Amino acid sequence: MSPREQKAEVDGHTLKLSNLDKVMYPATGTTKGEVIDYYHRAAGVLIPQATRRPATRKRWVDGVGTQKKPGKVFFRKDLEDHAPTWVPRADIEHQDGTSTYPLVDEPAVLVWLAQLAALEIHTPQWRFDEEGAQSNPDRLVLDLDPGEGAGLTECAQVASWCREILGDMGMDTYPVTSGSKGIHLYAPLDGSNTAEEIDQVAHELARALETDHPDQVVSDMKKSLRRGKVLVDWSQNNGSKTTVCPYSLRGRLRPTVAAPRTWEEIEADDLDHLEFEEVLERIEDGTDPIAPLGHPGEGASADRARDRLEVYRSKRDPQRTPEPVPPSPEAEDAPGEQEARRALESAEPMFVIQEHHASRLHWDFRLEHDGVLVSWAVPKGPPLETGMQRLAVRTEDHPMEYGTFEGTIPQEEYGGGEVSIWDTGTIEIEKWREGSEVIAICHGQEDGGLGGLPRRFAFVHTGRMGKGRRTTAAKEAEQKNWLLQLMKDQPEDEASTRSAGKRAASTGQDRAAGEMSEPLSPMLATLGARSDIRQEEQWAYEMKWDGVRAIATVTADAVRLTSRNGKDLTPTFPELQDLAEAVDPEVLEAGETVVDGEIVALDGQDRPSFARLQQRLGLTAEADVRRARKSVETHLMVFDLLVRGGDSLLRETYQDRRESLFETLSATSATEHVQIPAADHGDVDHAIDLSKQLQLEGVMAKKDSSIYQPGKRARTWIKIKNSRHQEAVIIGWRAGKGERSSTIGSLLLAVPDQDGELAYAGRVGTGFTERTLKRLTSTLRSRSRQTPPAHDVPAADRRDAQWVRADLVGEVQYAEITDDGRLRHPVWRGLRPDKKATEVRWER
Repeated sequence: MSPREQKAEVDGHTLKLSNLDKVMYPATGTTKGEVIDYYHRAAGVLIPQATRRPATRKRWVDGVGTQKKPGKVFFRKDLEDHAPTWVPRADIEHQDGTSTYPLVDEPAVLVWLAQLAALEIHTPQWRFDEEGAQSNPDRLVLDLDPGEGAGLTECAQVASWCREILGDMGMDTYPVTSGSKGIHLYAPLDGSNTAEEIDQVAHELARALETDHPDQVVSDMKKSLRRGKVLVDWSQNNGSKTTVCPYSLRGRLRPTVAAPRTWEEIEADDLDHLEFEEVLERIEDGTDPIAPLGHPGEGASADRARDRLEVYRSKRDPQRTPEPVPPSPEAEDAPGEQEARRALESAEPMFVIQEHHASRLHWDFRLEHDGVLVSWAVPKGPPLETGMQRLAVRTEDHPMEYGTFEGTIPQEEYGGGEVSIWDTGTIEIEKWREGSEVIAICHGQEDGGLGGLPRRFAFVHTGRMGKGRRTTAAKEAEQKNWLLQLMKDQPEDEASTRSAGKRAASTGQDRAAGEMSEPLSPMLATLGARSDIRQEEQWAYEMKWDGVRAIATVTADAVRLTSRNGKDLTPTFPELQDLAEAVDPEVLEAGETVVDGEIVALDGQDRPSFARLQQRLGLTAEADVRRARKSVETHLMVFDLLVRGGDSLLRETYQDRRESLFETLSATSATEHVQIPAADHGDVDHAIDLSKQLQLEGVMAKKDSSIYQPGKRARTWIKIKNSRHQEAVIIGWRAGKGERSSTIGSLLLAVPDQDGELAYAGRVGTGFTERTLKRLTSTLRSRSRQTPPAHDVPAADRRDAQWVRADLVGEVQYAEITDDGRLRHPVWRGLRPDKKATEVRWER
């Protein structure tokens, strides 16, 4: 063998490597040996993006050359005739015949391609299925290409606009600086649409961006139109086209890489392309922002591609440390190891905080996610006061077995020192945005460091801290820096949790028969969208009923109905005393039962009508209620059980509470005014479509694992609305004209800002019935005041306005919110006597 050649063993395959000292990038002196090393070390993150996709290669046999004398490039589709037999391959039928393509499914293929000087690897947006047929695309791509006079900064701005649109479509977006000029954006697809359909969607998105931003965006390929603008190239979604693979080198003058980035990096003012050495540092630190988009195929090579413990394993020798060091995926498990690992992963998700007396004392905070313990080192320990922030440095993922590790790591080893468990328990993941933000509720031990209380923590990636140019080392250090915060909005604190539990539990034994405890406050959902629902998590989907929320407390003698803000609704809805007949008598005998539900009024087609419900709200006199009931009957839609026969179920999961609800309200089918609506465990898109078909308000998505948190707004419950509704405070009114001259022409509305100060939100003058106008006119005239409650009402809207006390809340439907915080095209829906003015906030 020539001295310039050598053999290398890669995953059991022997490869002959030659000309390793040939310079491939003259500008930097980067050699072929360094190119091969890069692809070998990047295999773990590149392969998940390329697996089972036909690979087209661009080869620079003599290197990329110089600006004056560029190297010759060969574009190769067919598999080379001399390709080793072990290279995986698949066929594509073209009009002019069948072509065989290599599949980059294992590291040895990457090394072999690098040996052939294939600097760039390009793949389509689809994969071959197990039978070798072409699947529908599993990702959408947009190539943001700057024209003359535009650059990466302009591409970043357009990328953020694309992200907003795709987010509204329920799609996460993963940016990649292309290593050439622009940015590639990827969004995952479920494979239900053809390439032609996705191509059309991408084209329409590009056109929409061009319409909204004509001075910055162009969707037409003509170069004459692109000067100073960014081309949103949608065409690479065509099934016959390809895009440079994430983590591929580029054949530019310098060895840049198509590098996946975080959105914090995209938004930084010093955004630039990365070269291969910078990317290798990120890989070694476990930084892989596009990881959620990778779906390796089956087999050992796929396991290696998705090996999240590669960095952890590389830093530890199982012969020299007592820490658990699982074998690499290609190694065979010892008897029982696989079953033990499955048992760990199938249990309720866990967290562990370990006190680590290494060279510097710190606490390791670890959360279970995707089969590993995602880890941060917290130098000053977890914050135990709300609003307090602590630095949290992201470290390598740890194996699940580390969750129970305690012991002494030898001082000469990585992380040498004493490790002990400070607290451990289960977690509820409320939000997980890879590389950006994590919100979780930790339920620790009674005697643990968290004090035996459920704690809601937020990990937030800090992004760039400060301005100016920095070294590569400084940039990489910033990538590891997060902030850990104990959030202000906490689950029930110790006192309220215990008092609620005692209060609920005491009703059966300590209270006289029929005596009721203080009412619980309802748990609140967070306004969200389809994109907030992670399919890998277990969710239940309820229809969102257009009514008034109520907590119903049932004893053997009576039913008490309480609104969200604690008002007694019992005299307003006497027909809902039917609930007592629905509860199992044995349960009532044991103690009080508390359910959560929505009071609705149905129209002629059995759909909830908030307008009809308005005719009942606020009535308390028996004669008024009796008269209103003749035309409007109400129903209670029960969807949760909080107390059963005196026993609190607040700490039970949603799924368990629902099962208990059906057992407790066994006689519901015999009651006229009480129903338990179904909860669907299927697909969120199906639930949303069904709610639209039924013309309902939207969908309530609830995690099966969620506990009930009275009075708290949680992200384990997500409300997805079909139309935009907003609560607002009435601050004044203007008289009508013509037939409405004796009543109201329009209401002036305001919404409190973050500091609680009322900010003007606009006027609403449509959606009123004649009865509503008369009732509002009477009510508002008795609430008059001399000055406007909000300071920023425009002069045009102040003219002829009658100001009122800001204590009435109403609800409107609207088209959008303008840049200056005004409701556009609002339509009146009704008063909300169940809401306090101080509770109102923008729902965005």
